[in-house]
Amino acid sequence: MNSPDAKSAAAASTKPDRRRHPRFTVQVQVELRQEGSDVPLRIVTTDLSRGGCYVQMLTQLPLAARVQATLWLDACPIVIRGVVVTRHPQFGNGIMFVEFEGQAEQLLTRYLDAIATA
Repeated sequence: MNSPDAKSAAAASTKPDRRRHPRFTVQVQVELRQEGSDVPLRIVTTDLSRGGCYVQMLTQLPLAARVQATLWLDACPIVIRGVVVTRHPQFGNGIMFVEFEGQAEQLLTRYLDAIATA
């Protein structure tokens, strides 16, 4: 009797990594505001990349929710608009960055480059 190989089954069920940018395990203070809400959520990232971040939260935001994220990079606030792309119950949300305000993209890139070379 043939049984499926455990490694083959695991490989078949594992989705390829769709990230375009390297992510870094870094805790950065972030204030999230869901579109249509004036209530800020003040939390910390668990990882960060040029394309988005992951935040741990006991109560998650809904998938596809639009948010404004203010990240403090070395005491310098940057504002980024994003969309919630992952939701893990009782753990957190993944947020994809879609629009950078002002110099936010350059400042984030410089911050992540400094981490990569450290």
